[in-house]
Formats: sequence, C-alpha cells, structure tokens
Amino acid sequence: MATFILEIGLEEVPAHLVTSSEAQLLQRVRDFMADHRLSYGQLKGLSTPRRLAVQITDLAAESESISEEKRGPAIERAKDAEGNWSKAAQGFARGQGTMPENLTQRDGYVWFNKVLPGEPAADILAKLGDEVVMQMKFTTYMKWGNHDFLYVRPIRWLVAMLDRQVIDFSVLDVKTGNTTRGHRFLSDGDVVIPTANDYQQSLEQAFVLADASVRKQKIMAQLTAIAQENHWQLDLDSKAAQDLLEEVNNIVEWPTAFAGNFADKYLALPKEVLITSMREHQRFFFVIDQAGELLPHFLSVRNGNDQHLDNVIAGNEKVLVARLEDAEFFYQEDQQKTIADYMERVKKLVFHEKIGTVYEHMQRVGQLAAMLAQHLQLSADETKALQRAAQIYKFDLMTGMVGEFDELQGIMGEHYANLFGEEAAVGQAIREHYLPIAADGVVAQSNVGAVLALADKLDAIVTFFAADMVPTGSNDPYGLRRAASGIVRTLESKGWQLDLLAILSKYKQNNLPVADTNLEKVIDFMTDRLRKQALDQGIRADIVSAGTANVVTGNFVYVADRTQVLSQHADDANFRAVIEALTRVSRLAAKQASDAAVEPDLLVNDAEKQLYQATKEFNLKDLTQTGAQALYEALAALQAPIAAYFEATMVNDDDQAIRANRYAQLNQISRLIAGMGDLEEIVIK
Repeated sequence: MATFILEIGLEEVPAHLVTSSEAQLLQRVRDFMADHRLSYGQLKGLSTPRRLAVQITDLAAESESISEEKRGPAIERAKDAEGNWSKAAQGFARGQGTMPENLTQRDGYVWFNKVLPGEPAADILAKLGDEVVMQMKFTTYMKWGNHDFLYVRPIRWLVAMLDRQVIDFSVLDVKTGNTTRGHRFLSDGDVVIPTANDYQQSLEQAFVLADASVRKQKIMAQLTAIAQENHWQLDLDSKAAQDLLEEVNNIVEWPTAFAGNFADKYLALPKEVLITSMREHQRFFFVIDQAGELLPHFLSVRNGNDQHLDNVIAGNEKVLVARLEDAEFFYQEDQQKTIADYMERVKKLVFHEKIGTVYEHMQRVGQLAAMLAQHLQLSADETKALQRAAQIYKFDLMTGMVGEFDELQGIMGEHYANLFGEEAAVGQAIREHYLPIAADGVVAQSNVGAVLALADKLDAIVTFFAADMVPTGSNDPYGLRRAASGIVRTLESKGWQLDLLAILSKYKQNNLPVADTNLEKVIDFMTDRLRKQALDQGIRADIVSAGTANVVTGNFVYVADRTQVLSQHADDANFRAVIEALTRVSRLAAKQASDAAVEPDLLVNDAEKQLYQATKEFNLKDLTQTGAQALYEALAALQAPIAAYFEATMVNDDDQAIRANRYAQLNQISRLIAGMGDLEEIVIK
C-alpha cells in the first residue's frame, strides 16, 4: 500500500477561508477517489495560510475492476432466419468493444459481460489537476498574471507525490514536483520532500505545522500555560473565543504565544471597549482575575519562534495602546454632549434614500412598539420604558465611540444611557434591540428589549418590501433574512403568540409609507426563515412543509409548535393511520367547500352521528391557544370515528340535502385539520 500527498501552494489565504477550503478539498478528493474506484485507508486534510493539502495512506496500486452486464437487442432481432448475427447485434457488440460471438443469450435477449479493468493509481491521480484542483469554488477570488483563471489566491507551487514518484500534471503554468516551501522567515525557503510519508515531518523541520488540529492544540497549550503561570483566567471555550482561536490558527504556520500589558488607567473604559479592541481589532485574548474582572494584560500568538519576542511584545502593546488612547478620547468626548444633542444629528442620518431617515424609522418603530405592547399587555412601567427607549434607541450611532468601533452599536448606547441618567430598562432595551446578531446568537431577554427588537425589525422588513427591495437568491444587502430570523426566534423565546398580520394591517392604516406593501408576502418571507430554522433542527423536510403551510395570521410561535409536534409524533405506531384518515377528510372536503353548519337531523347512520358527537365540542381557537399538542391529540382521537364513517357512509348521497350536510361535516373537520398545517405534505412511510 502506498501514500500520496497533494499540496496546493498559495499566497496567503484569508483566515476565514482556510478551514472551509481544506474541508472542500478533502471532500472533492474523497469524491474523486470514489468516482475512480481507487481504494485507500485514510484521507486527511491539512492546511496553513499558504497551503491546502490532502494526504492519503494505504492507497491501492490500481482501481478496482468491475464487471457489468449489458443487455442488447431481443434474440429475434439479434439473429436472422438462418441464425446469423444481424446488424443490430453487430452494432451492439461493436459498441461494447467486442465481437458478436462473445455475446450470450438469456431471457429472450443477447447480453455481454463487460469487464472494466483496473487503472494504475498513478494514472488516476494525474487527473487531480483538472478534476479537483481547478474545480474548487470560493467566496473570494483573485486572478494573476495574464491568466483569466480565478482562484482564492494565486497558485505558486504544487506537490503531488505517490511515495517517491512525482505525479505529473499542471495547473496553468505551475507543474507538480516534490518541492514545497517552509516558513516564510524561519526556513531557507524550498523544502524537498523525500517521500509522501515524509511530508509533515519535512515541513515541521522547516518550521511549518501543516496539521491545523495539531497547530491549534499547540496554541491552546501555550496560551493556557502562560495564563496558569500568571494566575490569570482565560476563556477558550466560548463561541467568541473559539472563533478567535480558529482565526489565529489560520494566520500562523509556527505559533508562539506571548503575553503583553497595558496601563491600568484603561480599565476605566467599558470592558466591551477593551475586549473589542483586543479581540476584534488585534486578535488578542483577554484575561480576567478570579473575581471575573478584566486585567490589564493580553495574550497573543506570533507566526514565528521565540527569538526577539520582547520586540514583538512591545510592538503589539504599542498598537493596542494607540487604539485604547483613541477609545479613551472618544469616551470622554461623547459624555460632553447629551442624548438630545445626538438625536438632533440622528434626524439627518439617512436610513435609506428610498425610505427616509433613521429618525423617521424610529418614529414608525415607536408606533409599532406601542401596538405590540398593548397586544402583549406589558405593565405600565414596561410600557413607559419602551416609549422612552423607542424615542432614543439609535442615538449612539452619532457618538465618536461607535463611529470608531461600530461593533459597539447598542452596547455603548446602554452605557451612555446609564451615564446620562436613563432608567436601566431603557438602556437594556437599547442594547437588546439589535439581538440576535447571529443565527444562533442570544435574543433579547427583557420584555422591553424584545418588543423594541421586534418593532425595529418588522418596520425594516415592511418598509424595504414597500420600496420593492426584496432579497433575491443569496443577495440580501440589508440583512432582511437575518431580521426575519430574529423576529421568529424572539417570538419563540418569549412564547408570544401574536397575530402579526392583523397588527401590521392596522399599522398600514396610520398614514405610514407602507401602504402598498403586500403583507401576505411579508408573512411568507418570515415563514421561510421558520422553515429554515426547523430544517436546521433536523426535522424532516416533508413535516416542515406540512407544519409551516397555511400560515395565515403570522402566529409563528404556534406554527413552530405544531411543526415540532408533528415531528415528535412521526414515529408513533398510529401516525400513518391518523394522517391517512385526516388527509382523506381534507381531500374530500376540498371537492365541495362549505361554510354551512351541520344539521344533526340530517345525519342518517350511526357512524356519522358518532363523528358529529366527537367533533361538536371542538373549538379550534381554544385548541390552538392550548397548544398544537392538544389539537393533534384531539385530531388523532378522530382517526377511529373517521375510519368508521367512511366504512359506513357514501358522501355523495342521492339526496341533495344529505349530501350537502355531509360535505358541511367534512369541511368542519377539515378546518380543524388545517390548524395543524397541510397534512397532505407528509410522506407516509
């Protein structure tokens, strides 16, 4: 068994693309090996900022041979009256690369057993350039020289080795070889690889750790050791810390961690300012003491060894202090003005040229927030705080601090609101109205903040739809899909069952610039986000389609609930029988819609009388308010009465009155069934 190494040498790849590019290359090679029937033991992805690689071990010498039986024409067409092979048979044999005498006869047809022999591994691997390397897709591209070919970054060298043998192919004008490149500063440059097995060891001798997982573990160990030595607390487990660790790992080839310091006076700044300066702008890890308080130190990682580390530390400290000096200046300057001063400037800030100013957006949000508060029966204190928050919640956009650190929108709003004497609930709402800021991010916790977040996002979606700026394909420059997901998640988090269609319809009547908005399309748009969320949770696609159908009111909490309920019951022993019974009712009811009340005197047989008794106490509104589980249980209980009904009842009775009454009864049940979505979407297994 052999070992193979493929390395694509590149100019520095952006950190956020390294991991995904390695994974893509790994999958493409895996598919390539399967397509060419070339077996192997293990396939491992490797990457640094300057290379993407795949190492294959226990590789077979050649691909597997396969035998295929090909069916030709029928025997009566394959031979003439004298038993000679016809032109049809000869053409079939020629197409299979054989002679007619090699054909066999069976089941009334002629057959040929075609054997595809194995192909040497070296010949197959030579196809990697065209079939894998040049087929890679990225979100960021460059072209170089006189080439029109696009790639994530220019390709500078290629390695393709099967044990000691160089597998010959080219990508543009770059030919494969057995020479890679070591660390840009610590090595002598070119590194000759003796065999494919020696790839990682050869690079390590040239100060490159090609295995990203090994590199990350080394970084974590070094950071942890420094923190423990100084009795600091270091967070490496949170999502933010893991994201930073991933980024740092993808900008170094030979990591060396170090600690730096900054003056105690900067601790007077809000901790979010310090953390943002360190983590987002400098890729530093912050540290805290045993009480959880921020310390005037940081940890970082250089792409190199420990020589002249003092100079590296001093340089990093200097860059950080310069940024903290700016932050301190803005923090002091911002406090010299008032919220009213900032709001005057907000009046001139454009939200969008087709929609108006941020101030006008805030006024609409205030009206919508008041409507939501009324429907949700917020307390008097919450309503008062909401009203004030809606009046000022964008003021921090005009502060110097947010101008310098735009990641602190809302966060600085809360800090400044508290400094300027606003109630704590108002400041919290200002911070929370941006939440969630990511698909899996935290949502607003306070009622005031959640309502403000809902109103802000709803107005943005409605007004952008009114301006005919609806996201298409992957294009969503105004983040409306993220806003819609935030609305759905916030409602679910709070358990708020709102008739959003009714609320937004009333909202349209208030002389707002949304009169032409198709609100049903807005509801559909948000429903799409709910569908994606359910699919991401692993719910079956057909059940998601069923549960998220018939969304009329925009009560997304109930829609999400019924989708979960259908998913939870999908493995029940009687699920198939229940769905079949209910969908039979729905299909028949659709043939003759009826809003008429059921006349008990026109119920003829016992089965329809029993079904009437089983349903006459149902109240869809009460059941949906109780929850989707209650509705499903009530509908599931109808399975037996429905089965008995169809066994004993001919719906299309000759008597027109009886027939109409039966359709009225089916339509009554169908309306209850629609409360669970469109059950006909469910694939019964």
